[in-house]
Amino acid sequence: MLFPTTLVGSYPQPEWLIDRKKLAGRFPPRVRAMELWRIPAPYLAEAQDDATVLAICAQEAAGIDIVTDGEIRRESYSNRFATALEGVDIDNPGTALDRSGHANPVPRVVGKIRRKHPVEVEDLKFLKRHTNRQVKITVPGPFTMAQQAQIDYYDQSREAASMDYAVAVNEEIRDLFAAGADIVQIDEPYMQARPDEARQFGLRALNIALEGITGTTAVHICFGYAAIIHARPSGYSFLGELSRCACRQVSIETAQSNLDCAVLGQLPDKKIILGVINLEDQTIETPAVVAARIRRALPHTKAENIIVAPDCGMKYLPREVADAKLRAMVAGAQIVRNELASR
Repeated sequence: MLFPTTLVGSYPQPEWLIDRKKLAGRFPPRVRAMELWRIPAPYLAEAQDDATVLAICAQEAAGIDIVTDGEIRRESYSNRFATALEGVDIDNPGTALDRSGHANPVPRVVGKIRRKHPVEVEDLKFLKRHTNRQVKITVPGPFTMAQQAQIDYYDQSREAASMDYAVAVNEEIRDLFAAGADIVQIDEPYMQARPDEARQFGLRALNIALEGITGTTAVHICFGYAAIIHARPSGYSFLGELSRCACRQVSIETAQSNLDCAVLGQLPDKKIILGVINLEDQTIETPAVVAARIRRALPHTKAENIIVAPDCGMKYLPREVADAKLRAMVAGAQIVRNELASR
C-alpha cells in the first residue's frame, strides 16, 4: 500500500495517568521522574497497561497502519532505557546542557555501560497482544544518550561512551526483533542539535547500534518537541549524512518547518517517514492540507518510499487534538493514494 501511516512514537498520556501540567512545565526528563505519575506505585503498571490499550485503540480507530505503544510507560522518549543500564548512577544525577542550552539533571555515567536485561521487550509483547496491525517500537539512540548524560567514566569522552551505548542499543534491537517487532526506530534528535559531533562519531555509533540487524529499522531526527522548542530552522544541519546509515527508513519533519523537500534527494536509498502534521499548532489540519504536504515530497522521492506520520511525537498534545490530527492524516494520505491510483 502506498503512503502507510504511523506515529513517530508517542501518543498523549491520559490526564488521569500522568500530571500533564507538570510534564509540560519542564524539559523532557533525562533521569526518572516518578513524581509525574498520578497513580500510586502498586497500581501504576496496571494503569499504564490500560492507558496503552487506549492508545492502541485510538490509533486503530483513526486508521493508522503501523501502530506503536504510544510510549505510554515513559516519562520521556529516552530516560526509561537510559536509566536501566549498568554503569549509570541514577541516585546521584549529573548535569548536562539540553539542546536549548539549559542545564538539566541527567544520568551520571560512573562505569562501563552495559545492558543488564531487555528493557522494552515486554512492552512490545503487550503491544502485539493488543493489535493485529504492523507494530513499531522506539529506542533512544547511542549518540543522543551520550549527549544526555554526564560522562564521569571513559575519561569523560562522549565518543567512547557512545560506542558502548551503541552496543547496548544493538542488543535491545536484536531482542525486539526476536520478539516480533516489524519496525524498530532509533531516536537521534541530538544529531540535528549537535551536528559537528554527530559527524565526528555519532554516525559511527549509530551504525554500530545497527550492526548485524536484518529487520526494518528507522532513525528519527528532529528539531525537538514543538511544545518546548518553538523556533524551527529552514533546514537540517545533519541529514544527508544518514545516506551512510545502515537504517532503511529516516523520519523527518516537514510540516511546522515548511521544509524544502528537495533535501529528500540526499537520501535516495531510504524510505522517508514524512512528517506532515504540525504539532505546535493545535488547529486540526484538513485532509487537503495533509495531501498537499505529501505531494510536496513526490518530486524528490518515490511514492512507494513515503510513510506518512506527524512531525514528531504527539506526547504534549491534548488527546482530542491528537486524535483529530491522526484522522486528518489518514484521510490526507488516502486522497493522494487515490490520485495516483487513478492515473
